[in-house]
Amino acid sequence: MLRIVLLQLGATGLVGVIAGFLGGVPALLSALLGGLCCVVPNGLFALRLFSNAQKGSAANPMAFFIGEFIKIILTVVLLGTAAWLYRDLNWLALIAAFIVALKSYIILLFRH
Repeated sequence: MLRIVLLQLGATGLVGVIAGFLGGVPALLSALLGGLCCVVPNGLFALRLFSNAQKGSAANPMAFFIGEFIKIILTVVLLGTAAWLYRDLNWLALIAAFIVALKSYIILLFRH
């Protein structure tokens, strides 16, 4: 799970650099914000799953679904906060980085 979060973070950085070359600093910051809106909730969710696994208790499907719900809510809140606080937001860079970070786990599927 940590590898996926690190891969998402790396993909966010890569898209941020590309967006920075194409659209300047506002596009770079927008791409970083978009990627982080995906990476931060996924990282917190992975941390929660890891801590539950370390406790040694049986897997609880309800805890998983509650964690997933919290992850979705946090993602929406972060996207809304980014749009509200950053006035020079480049929506194309933000959405592109969000999608790349969201789908970067596919790289791990083709690795083997």
